[in-house]
Order: sequence, then structure tokens, then C-alpha cells
Amino acid sequence: MKYFQHYSAASIDEALSLLKQFNGRAKLIAGGTDLLGTLKSDILPDYPEAVIDIKTIPGLDAINEDEDGLTIGALTRLVDIVQSPLINKSCGILAEAAESVASPEIRNMGTLAGNLCQDTRCWYYRFPHAMGGRIQCFRKGKGPCPAVTGDNRYHAVFEGKKCFAVCPSDMAIALAALDSSLTVIGNSGKKIIPIMDFYKTLGCVLKPDEMLTEIQVPRPLDHTLQTFLKFRVRESVDFAIASVASAITVTKGFCTDARIILGAVAPTPYRASEAEKALIGNPLDSSTAKTAAESAVIHAKPLSRNEFKVEIIKALVERAINEATLKHHYRH
Repeated sequence: MKYFQHYSAASIDEALSLLKQFNGRAKLIAGGTDLLGTLKSDILPDYPEAVIDIKTIPGLDAINEDEDGLTIGALTRLVDIVQSPLINKSCGILAEAAESVASPEIRNMGTLAGNLCQDTRCWYYRFPHAMGGRIQCFRKGKGPCPAVTGDNRYHAVFEGKKCFAVCPSDMAIALAALDSSLTVIGNSGKKIIPIMDFYKTLGCVLKPDEMLTEIQVPRPLDHTLQTFLKFRVRESVDFAIASVASAITVTKGFCTDARIILGAVAPTPYRASEAEKALIGNPLDSSTAKTAAESAVIHAKPLSRNEFKVEIIKALVERAINEATLKHHYRH
């Protein structure tokens, strides 16, 4: 690793002041499970002059509940989300998603904000500089996306445009299914961002002088059934090939509301709106599940080597709805 200055911030204000001082040439670190790998591989042309540790800021790792729902601090570790009684009671898919992340060692270190803000895992983007020179691409500001004509097995099948790297965050998928929002504080003030607006084609929308401080999860509607499913090559550690998080509200056997979010298939969390339309107003059964699964992939545009993802998506969506059906029957 190259030389950089290291600071331990005692407050949000101090962290923001340091970010402003270095004017885009500093990085925040909490668990460090993503940033340190990025620095070691030297994948980006611009290396940070400073790294600002925010684990030392008190109060950013709390999980609280009020009448509106849950508030989760940005520095809450993934393992604490898995084990939280408050989260498991009302927002179980958050615990399921957190438990699916990597290995116990990573979950013991990694934070919620770190998972949401991590950089893409695209193997062209991540190619280590020491192995023959970093690979330039559209995401790095120079050249086309190598995945278009290269090995694109794990790249986007929805909404790819100039960059086909996928959003790697499992927590983003689960939080989007629950219609969550994020609190971002910068030198220009505080703002609340719906999680579906937090991501663009080239990553999250955080500016160089901003930091994510907490996540608001609204209380789910009554009779809402939650499911998180993830398909990966190595079940214990790999990033998702495809995933789905669903929150389906059922009244008297009929779906009255639904949010179905797909992960690892688009540059952002992908809302399967057509699948939701196929569910709402219809009985929750295997026939509806199959129809919704087919609808989920209507707008898919796979690349040369990742059409298999379309079948995986359909299988995951159908399974998620069938699991919701079983949960509904079990409750009644």
C-alpha cells in the first residue's frame, strides 16, 4: 500500500471538516473490508491522500424503534443486524440479507453503511494494478465497458448503459423492499434520500464531502410477508449472481401491496414493477407466482454470456412468492 495520512474522527463535524480539507482526496473507513482491498490492489488512478476513521464517532451504531419504524446507525455491524431482536421482529429480511454477506469474519467487521457504499465487484474494474496494469473503463472515466465484448457472465441484464457492472450490496436490496430512506450529511447540510435514489449507473450518489449517518426503515404494513433469497456459486462466501427481496402484503388471501427488488442484475437495485403488477389484486398462489416470475424479466436485455441470469431471476421470484404463500397459510 502507498503512504497516506490517517485520522480518527471524534465527531461527524470533524469527519466532514477533514473531507472538506482534503477536497475529494480523502476516503472514509469504518470496517475497511472493501476500502483496504481497493487500496491494496491499487485499482484506481487517484490514490487517497488521507483515510478518515469514523468508527471512533460515538452513537452511529445504534438500532432504535419508534412508532414510525426502525432507525439503524450507519456504523451498525452486519453481525449486530443479524442478531438484533428489534430487526428480527419486524424487518426479518434485513437480518437474512446481513447473514448472507460473505463470511462471519467479514460480518464481524463490516458495517451497514460500508455494505451500502461499497464499490462494484466487476472484475475488469477491480483488476489489480500489479498484475499488468489496471484496466481502464467507462466507470473510471476512460474507454468503453470491457464487459460488452468480454466475459460478462456476472454483469447486468437490466438497465446497463455504458457500464454494465452490478450493484453488489445485499443490504440495499432488502432495504429497498422495505421502502427505506438514508440520512446523508455533508458540508452543505443534511438530506434524506430514498434508497432507490441513492444509486445511479456509476455507483452511489454520495459526494466527496458527504457521509451516510443513518437508515430509516418504515414500519411494514400489517400482514406483510418478507422474503430474501440469494443465488451464488459458493454458498458460504460469494457475492450474489442474482438475489430478490420481497415484501408482499396479503389480505384475505389476495395481494394488496407488493415490493419486489432484484439484486446483482442491474447497476442499481432493480424494482420488478411488472411482477408487482401481476401480484396486486390477485390471489397469492402458485399460478400467480409463476405469472409474476415471468413478468419480472420482461425488460431483461442479457449480454452475450449472462442469459442464464434471466432463468435464475424467474426461479428466485417464483420461489419468493411461493414462500410468502406458505407463510400466509401458516399464519392462518
